[in-house]
Amino acid sequence: MTDPNARAASFAASDGEPGARPLRVWAVSDGRAGIENQALGLAEAVARLTPAEVERKHVRFSGFYNALPTALKLTPRRFLTRDSSPIEPPWPDLWIAAGRASLPFSVRMRRWSGGKTFVVQTQDPRWPAERFDLVVPPKHDGLTGDNVFPITGSPHRITPERLAEGWPAFATALDPLPRPRVALLVGGRSAAFDLPPERARVMADEVATAVEAAGGSIMATFSRRTPEAAKAILTGRLKALPGLVWDGEGPNPLFAFLHAADHILVTEDSANMATEATSTGKPVQVLTMAGESPKFRRLHSELRELGVARPFSGVLETWEYAPLCETERAAEGILRRLNRRD
Repeated sequence: MTDPNARAASFAASDGEPGARPLRVWAVSDGRAGIENQALGLAEAVARLTPAEVERKHVRFSGFYNALPTALKLTPRRFLTRDSSPIEPPWPDLWIAAGRASLPFSVRMRRWSGGKTFVVQTQDPRWPAERFDLVVPPKHDGLTGDNVFPITGSPHRITPERLAEGWPAFATALDPLPRPRVALLVGGRSAAFDLPPERARVMADEVATAVEAAGGSIMATFSRRTPEAAKAILTGRLKALPGLVWDGEGPNPLFAFLHAADHILVTEDSANMATEATSTGKPVQVLTMAGESPKFRRLHSELRELGVARPFSGVLETWEYAPLCETERAAEGILRRLNRRD
Protein backbone atom coordinates (compact mmCIF):
# COMPACT_ATOMS: atom_id res chain seq x y z
CA MET A 1 0.00 0.00 0.00
CA THR A 2 1.27 3.46 -0.92
CA ASP A 3 2.04 5.68 2.04
CA PRO A 4 -0.46 8.59 1.79
CA ASN A 5 2.04 10.89 3.50
CA ALA A 6 4.34 10.53 0.52
CA ARG A 7 1.84 12.51 -1.55
CA ALA A 8 3.12 15.98 -0.64
CA ALA A 9 6.70 15.13 -1.53
CA SER A 10 5.75 13.42 -4.77
CA PHE A 11 3.53 16.34 -5.76
CA ALA A 12 6.25 18.88 -5.07
CA ALA A 13 8.76 16.88 -7.07
CA SER A 14 6.41 16.61 -10.04
CA ASP A 15 5.73 20.34 -9.89
CA GLY A 16 9.42 21.12 -10.06
CA GLU A 17 9.52 23.01 -6.77
CA PRO A 18 12.26 22.57 -4.18
CA GLY A 19 10.82 20.78 -1.16
CA ALA A 20 7.30 19.73 -0.47
CA ARG A 21 4.45 22.18 -0.68
CA PRO A 22 0.98 21.55 0.70
CA LEU A 23 -1.75 20.22 -1.51
CA ARG A 24 -4.28 22.87 -2.48
CA VAL A 25 -7.68 21.38 -1.70
CA TRP A 26 -11.08 22.92 -2.43
CA ALA A 27 -14.13 21.63 -0.52
CA VAL A 28 -17.08 22.62 -2.73
CA SER A 29 -20.78 22.66 -1.85
CA ASP A 30 -23.82 24.93 -1.74
CA GLY A 31 -23.00 25.78 1.88
CA ARG A 32 -25.83 23.87 3.55
CA ALA A 33 -24.35 22.21 6.63
CA GLY A 34 -25.38 18.64 5.83
CA ILE A 35 -23.92 18.91 2.32
CA GLU A 36 -20.86 20.99 3.13
CA ASN A 37 -19.83 18.70 6.00
CA GLN A 38 -19.39 15.82 3.55
CA ALA A 39 -16.98 17.66 1.26
CA LEU A 40 -15.24 19.54 4.06
CA GLY A 41 -14.97 16.49 6.30
CA LEU A 42 -13.30 14.50 3.53
CA ALA A 43 -10.95 17.39 2.72
CA GLU A 44 -9.99 17.76 6.38
CA ALA A 45 -9.33 14.01 6.60
CA VAL A 46 -6.94 14.33 3.64
CA ALA A 47 -5.21 17.19 5.45
CA ARG A 48 -4.74 15.00 8.52
CA LEU A 49 -2.82 12.51 6.36
CA THR A 50 -0.63 14.86 4.34
CA PRO A 51 0.21 18.60 4.34
CA ALA A 52 -2.70 20.39 2.70
CA GLU A 53 -4.41 23.77 2.60
CA VAL A 54 -8.19 23.38 2.60
CA GLU A 55 -10.41 26.15 1.23
CA ARG A 56 -14.20 26.13 1.43
CA LYS A 57 -16.05 27.04 -1.75
CA HIS A 58 -19.79 27.75 -1.90
CA VAL A 59 -21.59 27.62 -5.24
CA ARG A 60 -25.22 28.69 -5.65
CA PHE A 61 -27.49 29.55 -8.56
CA SER A 62 -30.64 31.63 -8.54
CA GLY A 63 -33.71 31.98 -10.69
CA PHE A 64 -34.25 29.97 -13.83
CA TYR A 65 -30.67 28.65 -13.93
CA ASN A 66 -31.03 26.92 -10.58
CA ALA A 67 -34.09 25.07 -11.88
CA LEU A 68 -32.31 23.73 -14.97
CA PRO A 69 -31.17 20.09 -15.03
CA THR A 70 -27.44 19.70 -14.46
CA ALA A 71 -26.90 18.67 -18.09
CA LEU A 72 -28.23 22.06 -19.26
CA LYS A 73 -26.04 24.14 -16.95
CA LEU A 74 -23.44 24.66 -19.68
CA THR A 75 -21.83 27.87 -18.39
CA PRO A 76 -22.18 27.59 -14.61
CA ARG A 77 -19.61 30.24 -13.68
CA ARG A 78 -21.68 32.92 -15.43
CA PHE A 79 -24.76 32.28 -13.28
CA LEU A 80 -23.35 32.08 -9.77
CA THR A 81 -25.08 34.23 -7.15
CA ARG A 82 -23.17 37.18 -5.72
CA ASP A 83 -22.62 35.41 -2.43
CA SER A 84 -20.97 32.42 -4.13
CA SER A 85 -17.24 31.81 -4.02
CA PRO A 86 -15.18 32.56 -7.14
CA ILE A 87 -14.45 29.46 -9.18
CA GLU A 88 -11.41 30.72 -11.04
CA PRO A 89 -7.72 29.77 -11.54
CA PRO A 90 -5.31 29.02 -10.04
CA TRP A 91 -7.05 25.66 -9.83
CA PRO A 92 -6.65 23.35 -6.84
CA ASP A 93 -4.68 20.12 -6.86
CA LEU A 94 -7.66 18.33 -5.33
CA TRP A 95 -11.33 19.20 -5.81
CA ILE A 96 -13.75 17.51 -3.37
CA ALA A 97 -17.40 18.35 -3.98
CA ALA A 98 -20.79 17.39 -2.61
CA GLY A 99 -24.31 18.14 -3.73
CA ARG A 100 -26.23 18.91 -6.88
CA ALA A 101 -25.04 22.52 -7.17
CA SER A 102 -21.41 21.42 -7.48
CA LEU A 103 -21.96 19.00 -10.36
CA PRO A 104 -21.81 21.46 -13.30
CA PHE A 105 -18.37 22.51 -12.05
CA SER A 106 -17.11 19.03 -11.14
CA VAL A 107 -17.77 17.59 -14.59
CA ARG A 108 -15.78 20.45 -16.19
CA MET A 109 -12.94 20.83 -13.71
CA ARG A 110 -10.57 18.36 -15.37
CA ARG A 111 -10.93 20.20 -18.68
CA TRP A 112 -10.60 23.64 -17.10
CA SER A 113 -7.44 22.59 -15.24
CA GLY A 114 -5.91 20.73 -18.18
CA GLY A 115 -6.14 17.50 -16.21
CA LYS A 116 -4.09 18.80 -13.28
CA THR A 117 -6.94 18.85 -10.75
CA PHE A 118 -7.99 15.51 -9.25
CA VAL A 119 -11.80 15.62 -9.05
CA VAL A 120 -13.66 13.78 -6.29
CA GLN A 121 -17.46 13.78 -6.00
CA THR A 122 -19.24 12.49 -2.91
CA GLN A 123 -22.70 10.89 -2.92
CA ASP A 124 -24.15 9.36 -6.11
CA PRO A 125 -23.81 12.11 -8.74
CA ARG A 126 -26.29 10.38 -11.08
CA TRP A 127 -23.83 11.09 -13.84
CA PRO A 128 -21.42 8.57 -15.40
CA ALA A 129 -18.66 7.96 -12.85
CA GLU A 130 -16.10 8.37 -15.64
CA ARG A 131 -16.76 12.11 -15.61
CA PHE A 132 -14.86 12.27 -12.30
CA ASP A 133 -11.51 10.95 -11.10
CA LEU A 134 -13.19 9.33 -8.09
CA VAL A 135 -16.73 9.04 -6.74
CA VAL A 136 -17.25 8.40 -3.02
CA PRO A 137 -20.89 7.31 -2.59
CA PRO A 138 -22.58 5.53 0.32
CA LYS A 139 -22.66 1.76 -0.12
CA HIS A 140 -26.42 1.74 0.30
CA ASP A 141 -26.76 3.64 -3.01
CA GLY A 142 -25.41 0.55 -4.81
CA LEU A 143 -23.06 2.46 -7.13
CA THR A 144 -20.05 0.47 -8.42
CA GLY A 145 -17.21 1.02 -10.89
CA ASP A 146 -13.45 1.20 -11.30
CA ASN A 147 -13.29 4.76 -10.03
CA VAL A 148 -15.98 4.34 -7.35
CA PHE A 149 -14.99 4.12 -3.67
CA PRO A 150 -18.14 3.21 -1.69
CA ILE A 151 -18.21 3.85 2.05
CA THR A 152 -20.64 3.11 4.85
CA GLY A 153 -22.80 6.21 5.30
CA SER A 154 -21.32 9.58 4.41
CA PRO A 155 -18.13 11.56 5.04
CA HIS A 156 -18.28 13.93 8.00
CA ARG A 157 -16.20 16.22 10.22
CA ILE A 158 -16.49 14.37 13.54
CA THR A 159 -13.20 13.50 15.25
CA PRO A 160 -12.40 12.91 18.94
CA GLU A 161 -10.42 16.15 18.95
CA ARG A 162 -13.28 18.19 17.52
CA LEU A 163 -15.73 16.70 20.03
CA ALA A 164 -13.36 17.52 22.88
CA GLU A 165 -13.06 21.10 21.60
CA GLY A 166 -16.84 21.46 21.78
CA TRP A 167 -17.02 20.35 25.42
CA PRO A 168 -15.75 23.38 27.43
CA ALA A 169 -18.53 25.73 26.29
CA PHE A 170 -21.15 23.37 27.73
CA ALA A 171 -19.20 21.68 30.53
CA THR A 172 -20.89 23.67 33.29
CA ALA A 173 -24.34 22.58 32.12
CA LEU A 174 -23.52 18.98 31.19
CA ASP A 175 -20.92 17.81 33.69
CA PRO A 176 -23.36 17.57 36.67
CA LEU A 177 -25.88 15.47 34.68
CA PRO A 178 -26.47 11.96 36.04
CA ARG A 179 -25.18 9.02 34.04
CA PRO A 180 -25.92 7.44 31.75
CA ARG A 181 -26.11 10.57 29.64
CA VAL A 182 -28.19 9.99 26.51
CA ALA A 183 -27.70 12.13 23.41
CA LEU A 184 -30.86 12.29 21.31
CA LEU A 185 -30.42 13.45 17.69
CA VAL A 186 -33.78 14.09 16.02
CA GLY A 187 -34.15 14.59 12.29
CA GLY A 188 -37.41 15.27 10.52
CA ARG A 189 -39.32 15.43 7.30
CA SER A 190 -37.62 14.15 4.14
CA ALA A 191 -38.61 12.49 0.88
CA ALA A 192 -38.87 9.12 2.64
CA PHE A 193 -39.61 9.91 6.28
CA ASP A 194 -41.71 12.14 8.51
CA LEU A 195 -42.25 12.74 12.22
CA PRO A 196 -45.99 13.43 12.67
CA PRO A 197 -47.38 14.27 16.12
CA GLU A 198 -48.60 10.75 16.86
CA ARG A 199 -45.17 9.25 16.17
CA ALA A 200 -43.44 12.05 18.11
CA ARG A 201 -45.58 11.25 21.17
CA VAL A 202 -44.66 7.57 21.04
CA MET A 203 -40.98 8.41 20.54
CA ALA A 204 -40.99 10.90 23.42
CA ASP A 205 -42.56 8.38 25.79
CA GLU A 206 -40.23 5.54 24.74
CA VAL A 207 -37.10 7.65 25.12
CA ALA A 208 -38.19 9.21 28.42
CA THR A 209 -39.14 5.83 29.88
CA ALA A 210 -35.76 4.32 28.93
CA VAL A 211 -33.82 7.25 30.42
CA GLU A 212 -35.91 7.22 33.61
CA ALA A 213 -35.45 3.45 34.01
CA ALA A 214 -31.67 3.89 33.75
CA GLY A 215 -31.61 6.82 36.16
CA GLY A 216 -29.88 8.93 33.54
CA SER A 217 -30.24 12.25 31.75
CA ILE A 218 -31.10 13.53 28.28
CA MET A 219 -29.24 15.81 25.86
CA ALA A 220 -31.52 16.47 22.89
CA THR A 221 -30.99 18.38 19.68
CA PHE A 222 -33.23 18.84 16.64
CA SER A 223 -32.68 19.23 12.90
CA ARG A 224 -33.93 22.14 10.85
CA ARG A 225 -36.17 19.53 9.26
CA THR A 226 -37.89 18.61 12.53
CA PRO A 227 -41.58 19.62 12.31
CA GLU A 228 -42.48 22.24 14.90
CA ALA A 229 -45.30 20.12 16.33
CA ALA A 230 -42.96 17.17 16.83
CA LYS A 231 -40.33 19.39 18.41
CA ALA A 232 -42.88 20.80 20.87
CA ILE A 233 -44.12 17.34 21.83
CA LEU A 234 -40.62 15.94 22.39
CA THR A 235 -39.46 19.04 24.25
CA GLY A 236 -42.47 19.02 26.54
CA ARG A 237 -41.98 15.38 27.54
CA LEU A 238 -38.19 15.38 27.79
CA LYS A 239 -37.90 18.60 29.80
CA ALA A 240 -39.24 16.66 32.78
CA LEU A 241 -35.96 14.70 32.80
CA PRO A 242 -32.56 15.86 34.05
CA GLY A 243 -30.68 17.24 31.08
CA LEU A 244 -30.66 19.83 28.33
CA VAL A 245 -33.01 20.14 25.36
CA TRP A 246 -31.50 22.59 22.89
CA ASP A 247 -33.98 25.18 21.65
CA GLY A 248 -31.95 26.19 18.62
CA GLU A 249 -30.70 29.42 20.18
CA GLY A 250 -27.02 30.15 20.72
CA PRO A 251 -24.08 27.85 19.96
CA ASN A 252 -24.91 24.35 18.73
CA PRO A 253 -24.16 21.80 21.50
CA LEU A 254 -23.98 18.77 19.18
CA PHE A 255 -20.25 18.16 19.58
CA ALA A 256 -20.46 18.57 23.36
CA PHE A 257 -23.44 16.19 23.48
CA LEU A 258 -21.57 13.51 21.53
CA HIS A 259 -18.49 14.01 23.69
CA ALA A 260 -20.46 13.68 26.93
CA ALA A 261 -22.83 10.89 25.87
CA ASP A 262 -22.82 7.34 27.19
CA HIS A 263 -25.55 6.39 24.70
CA ILE A 264 -26.67 7.95 21.42
CA LEU A 265 -30.17 7.72 19.99
CA VAL A 266 -30.62 8.87 16.40
CA THR A 267 -33.65 8.94 14.13
CA GLU A 268 -33.54 6.77 11.03
CA ASP A 269 -33.89 9.52 8.43
CA SER A 270 -30.28 10.70 8.16
CA ALA A 271 -27.21 8.84 6.93
CA ASN A 272 -25.11 11.78 8.13
CA MET A 273 -26.35 11.60 11.72
CA ALA A 274 -26.00 7.82 11.91
CA THR A 275 -22.47 7.88 10.50
CA GLU A 276 -21.37 10.69 12.78
CA ALA A 277 -22.80 8.90 15.82
CA THR A 278 -21.12 5.58 15.02
CA SER A 279 -17.75 7.31 14.62
CA THR A 280 -17.73 7.89 18.40
CA GLY A 281 -17.50 4.22 19.45
CA LYS A 282 -20.48 4.73 21.77
CA PRO A 283 -23.64 2.59 21.68
CA VAL A 284 -25.91 3.94 18.92
CA GLN A 285 -29.57 2.97 18.66
CA VAL A 286 -31.83 3.95 15.77
CA LEU A 287 -35.33 5.37 16.34
CA THR A 288 -38.17 4.51 13.97
CA MET A 289 -40.06 7.28 12.20
CA ALA A 290 -43.06 7.30 9.89
CA GLY A 291 -42.07 6.24 6.39
CA GLU A 292 -39.97 3.70 4.58
CA SER A 293 -36.85 3.68 2.40
CA PRO A 294 -35.15 0.64 0.84
CA LYS A 295 -31.85 2.57 0.72
CA PHE A 296 -31.98 3.45 4.41
CA ARG A 297 -33.04 -0.08 5.24
CA ARG A 298 -29.84 -1.24 3.56
CA LEU A 299 -27.82 1.34 5.51
CA HIS A 300 -29.24 0.32 8.87
CA SER A 301 -28.73 -3.34 8.05
CA GLU A 302 -25.12 -2.56 7.21
CA LEU A 303 -24.63 -0.73 10.51
CA ARG A 304 -26.12 -3.65 12.42
CA GLU A 305 -23.87 -6.15 10.63
CA LEU A 306 -20.83 -4.03 11.46
CA GLY A 307 -21.89 -4.05 15.11
CA VAL A 308 -21.93 -0.26 15.39
CA ALA A 309 -25.69 0.40 15.69
CA ARG A 310 -28.86 -1.39 16.76
CA PRO A 311 -32.57 -0.64 16.58
CA PHE A 312 -34.03 1.07 19.64
CA SER A 313 -36.44 -1.31 21.38
CA GLY A 314 -37.24 0.85 24.37
CA VAL A 315 -34.20 -0.14 26.42
CA LEU A 316 -30.75 1.47 26.50
CA GLU A 317 -28.29 -1.22 25.42
CA THR A 318 -24.56 -1.20 26.12
CA TRP A 319 -21.87 -2.79 23.95
CA GLU A 320 -18.42 -2.00 22.63
CA TYR A 321 -17.16 -1.65 19.06
CA ALA A 322 -14.36 -0.01 17.12
CA PRO A 323 -15.46 3.46 15.96
CA LEU A 324 -16.49 3.65 12.32
CA CYS A 325 -13.72 5.52 10.44
CA GLU A 326 -15.05 5.65 6.88
CA THR A 327 -14.06 9.27 6.25
CA GLU A 328 -10.42 8.45 7.02
CA ARG A 329 -10.58 5.32 4.85
CA ALA A 330 -11.93 7.36 1.93
CA ALA A 331 -9.19 9.98 2.40
CA GLU A 332 -6.55 7.24 2.23
CA GLY A 333 -8.20 5.95 -0.96
CA ILE A 334 -8.03 9.42 -2.53
CA LEU A 335 -4.33 9.77 -1.75
CA ARG A 336 -3.55 6.31 -3.13
CA ARG A 337 -5.26 7.27 -6.40
CA LEU A 338 -3.36 10.54 -6.50
CA ASN A 339 -0.06 8.73 -6.05
CA ARG A 340 -0.90 6.25 -8.78
CA ARG A 341 -1.83 9.03 -11.16
CA ASP A 342 1.44 10.84 -10.50
